Amino acid sequence: MSQPAGDGGSADSSYKGDPQRQEKVVVTKASAASPSQGWTKVRCACCVSEHVEPLVLVKLGEKVGPETKRWLIRLIGAPQKDGGAALLAHPGEDATGDIIVVSAPRCTLLRATEDLGLCKMYSDGNMEAFSYDDKDNFKDSDNMQAFLTLAERQFIVRNELDGLRAQRDLRIPGLPDNYTLHHRDNIWQKLASAGIVGDTFPLHNREKLKHLSESWYSGSQLKQPLDAINAYFGSSVAFYFSFLDFYTWSLLLPAILGLFITYFSGEVQTEIMESLSGSAESRLEHDSVVSGHMVQAMFSMLWSTVVMELWKRRSATQSHRWGTLHLAERFAEPRPGFQGNIGVNPVTGRVEPLFPEWQRDLIIAAVSVPVVGLFLGLVVVGMLCFYWGEAQVQELHKDWDSLLSQTFLYVPSILHIVYTNMLATVYKTVAQALTEYENHREESSFQNHLTAKVLVFTFFNYFAVLFHIAFFKQDVPLLRKRLASLLIVTQLVNQATEVVVPFLVDRLLSAPHRAESEDDPEEDKFRNQSMLPAYPGLFAEYIELLVQFGYLSLFSCVYPLTPMLLLINNLTEIRSDAYKICKLFRKPFSPPAANMGVWQVAFEVLSFVSVVSNCWLLLLSPRLQELLEGGGMSSTNIVLLAVLVEHLLILVKLLLRVLIPDEPDWIRKNREHIEFKSRQALREQRPPSKDP
Repeated sequence: MSQPAGDGGSADSSYKGDPQRQEKVVVTKASAASPSQGWTKVRCACCVSEHVEPLVLVKLGEKVGPETKRWLIRLIGAPQKDGGAALLAHPGEDATGDIIVVSAPRCTLLRATEDLGLCKMYSDGNMEAFSYDDKDNFKDSDNMQAFLTLAERQFIVRNELDGLRAQRDLRIPGLPDNYTLHHRDNIWQKLASAGIVGDTFPLHNREKLKHLSESWYSGSQLKQPLDAINAYFGSSVAFYFSFLDFYTWSLLLPAILGLFITYFSGEVQTEIMESLSGSAESRLEHDSVVSGHMVQAMFSMLWSTVVMELWKRRSATQSHRWGTLHLAERFAEPRPGFQGNIGVNPVTGRVEPLFPEWQRDLIIAAVSVPVVGLFLGLVVVGMLCFYWGEAQVQELHKDWDSLLSQTFLYVPSILHIVYTNMLATVYKTVAQALTEYENHREESSFQNHLTAKVLVFTFFNYFAVLFHIAFFKQDVPLLRKRLASLLIVTQLVNQATEVVVPFLVDRLLSAPHRAESEDDPEEDKFRNQSMLPAYPGLFAEYIELLVQFGYLSLFSCVYPLTPMLLLINNLTEIRSDAYKICKLFRKPFSPPAANMGVWQVAFEVLSFVSVVSNCWLLLLSPRLQELLEGGGMSSTNIVLLAVLVEHLLILVKLLLRVLIPDEPDWIRKNREHIEFKSRQALREQRPPSKDP
């Protein structure tokens, strides 16, 4: 007799007789004779099903015995009113194994869909905010594989596990007395810190992953399967690849313009060659042709604005199609890492950890700000060392005047680039620890503070030297040489560290230990996935794109080949990032997202800064200054004219933002319709007022 289970995708052991379905057996050694070896029972008749889809794997620690594992399985399967997660759990091959396979019944998935504020297809064909009470009117609400994406189902499981809190003080069965959970403790975090839960990660679906790989990076196609990426990896990952795709093809027009300016202007060719060779003549004639740079500068300023406005429209369209346009903002449970004294939340009325806001502000002011300042100081130290090294090799080149000394001209730039990349890696770890120490209650607040720290450092680390060269040293040839070094060396370093090194580690070290065949039990295949390293996230990927965008929008007027180099890099970046997330790392959890979040703001800020940068770079042109002075303008009036032009261009950018709406009109109407229906449903839920 098979165990009843939640609605899912893979068949359980009752399908062993069917060879086609045998590939989908959840746990091949699971016996239906004993309840302890099957899936936990569901409490709701509508959730009973013979099909179970393995969604998440829980890897247990070495000290976990059968008694502790049985308690953990009961906790996962218990109703939420009894302190459980209301999920489905399977012990694997036997009660003594070190894994627990977790799935979710239909009702748990549907209630979580409403809590998250996801929009789904209604019976009339429109997208509506999902309501559990109205679930029968939503398309495919009786089939969870069609109703929710794989990424959404797996995230809901993780969200329910992270939300487990102890309803009373209790001792963990099978462990010493010091392993005790206190009232309102986050159970999953405590189990992880105690080594009871070693890891929790979503499981790959090999068939779906194979089809996705073939349509994504294995073939010669140029278009990315964004809907399939969203369905398998989630909207957070899909929005990154959507932006990478949109941004990469947006580089085509500036790349063509840059090539045209470079190769159809003999003066610009001479200027670039002299700058890269370190010739002293370039310092006398580095802006002999102003028109090419002026065209590039004006185009970059307008291009950056149009691209971001068109991206917001594309983002809104995809968010509507993926059902994340109307994500709920609610007073959620504190994030798992939040610590504090147990008390009653004055806003929600729930008993939970409380942490004074003034104490967090004190930590930020007394600890986080000084540490961030220290790293910014290290950036300045690196910049000073770069200038010292630059001066030394210039003197060496004057004395030797050979091909070897000309090669040495790039050594300070290369060493400084390596230094900044190493410093950025260390700082990211420090920023993570600082943000954890600040003890933010909400996950969104935690991510915003972490991102703010990294963005401040990134802007300073990658652009401080360029701004100093441009506006203090006013050395355009050195700026051009530095930018060329950054574009070439940084791309080579990124490709090596992001793809080549993980590929070699995977092939030489990890792959031999997780070799598997089709006949291997499912448990062994699940364990093999745990041997892959955890996916590092999209933070570094967004930083790389942000730095690229800065090079292009801020300084490309001095090096017109910038967009072409970025285009070539990104065409390979799309495939390498896709290969990396599919093959080299474990499948990540991906929360639903309506857009790129704070990263979109960062790109827009750089777009506005580009106006200031390009205006003042053009002002450095000796020929332009001669023309203005020849017209009878003083130096003061030239500066005032530059400020006026800068403000006019900012006004043009603002006008473009107004003329290009953030979302198509049909999406705006649909969003307003969803908001109206939500308010209407809220009014219907309120009890009628009593007459006095």
